Amino acid sequence: MSSEPGSRDTAPLASPCRRQCCLDDGDVCLGCGRTLQNILDWGAADDARRRQICREAEQRLRQRKAAP
Repeated sequence: MSSEPGSRDTAPLASPCRRQCCLDDGDVCLGCGRTLQNILDWGAADDARRRQICREAEQRLRQRKAAP
């Protein structure tokens, strides 16, 4: 096992895009749960920011699913 920083995962985190792109009135994608700003920021985001975006998107999707 290597002890070099960053040697564990060298590939960038994959996009959560589900190819079901449609923004609601709040500019949140109905497919992946990301905001329009998250989608625009994705390409320049580091892995830590990408993980944060994914966590927030999953939370939005869970909230949408739980809504009456």
